[in-house]
Amino acid sequence: MRGGADAGGAGLVNGVLMLFTVLTQLVVPAALRRLGWAPVLVAGMVLLGLPAVAHVLTDALAPTLVLSAVRGLGFGVLTVTGSALIAELVEPVRRGRAIGAYGLAIAGPQVLLLAGAPWLAEELGFWVVFVLSGLPLLGVVPAVRLARMLHHVPEAQERAPYARLLRPMLLLLGVTLAGGALITFMAQMSSSAYLTVLALLVMTATAALTRWRIGTLADRYGPQRFIWPLVLNTAAGMAVIAWAVRDPQATSAPALLVGTALVGASYGALQNLTLVVTFASVSRPHYGSASAVWNIGFDAGTGAGSVVVGIVAAATSFSAAMLAAGALALLTLPLALRRARGGPVA
Repeated sequence: MRGGADAGGAGLVNGVLMLFTVLTQLVVPAALRRLGWAPVLVAGMVLLGLPAVAHVLTDALAPTLVLSAVRGLGFGVLTVTGSALIAELVEPVRRGRAIGAYGLAIAGPQVLLLAGAPWLAEELGFWVVFVLSGLPLLGVVPAVRLARMLHHVPEAQERAPYARLLRPMLLLLGVTLAGGALITFMAQMSSSAYLTVLALLVMTATAALTRWRIGTLADRYGPQRFIWPLVLNTAAGMAVIAWAVRDPQATSAPALLVGTALVGASYGALQNLTLVVTFASVSRPHYGSASAVWNIGFDAGTGAGSVVVGIVAAATSFSAAMLAAGALALLTLPLALRRARGGPVA
């Protein structure tokens, strides 16, 4: 590590960011009701972008952790408000397509920057990456203009129906556990650095494509009929990956790429479908709470994937850990087969 910290310090930076992200997600719905859209959106842009630029000033661990915590506040705001805006602005019959477009807008830069950021840092300097990370600041003015199109979030007359939100959250958690494990451990599992980059590119590109295109099908036919096949697809993909990495010195490239494509398809499509189901389960005053629950499920699944797979891999092998992650995703199949109750879910 460049600033004197080891790999544990690097992991701590990400852990702090995610901790403050989740803590912030819990309070964003209340902030929207009390403060309105403009202050919350602007705060999210500033808290995410400004500390990123401030990384240029120091590479010491302690201030880096502080900056990561502040960025976590901004990230928590924008994840919840970004999803909630779809429910606010788009009518239910077109919501799947809108979620797909939103997902593509997120995934496009992710596909490019996952591979491009390390190259930029090495070839041009870390300051270039930090300046690019400050781009959310450019969203302050558009955020204010967007807020003018939105009505104030109404006070809820009853408690949010969290029981109804549990089903899509657990379905999302199952697939993000698998996806998070692959993103975290692909480099350690693969015997080739080039294969690692290619596999992650296949996964993220496939996820972006399916999250975008599944929305049209969800609007036309409803999300329910697509969910259970995608759960099975996740488990199948993880089984193929487990076979691909059974020999730590000789990864099967074709199998790994097929497996990551399968998991990527479920990873992207289920993000869309579970969000459609989540918003269909609540009334407008609870859109913020529904968005918060969905995002917490996403982040919790990603974090759990790293922890569970790391523990199993340390005790056995990455091949066994991939099978375990696939089995955990498969445990959500009964939820996928059961139609949601208590709300206008398709």
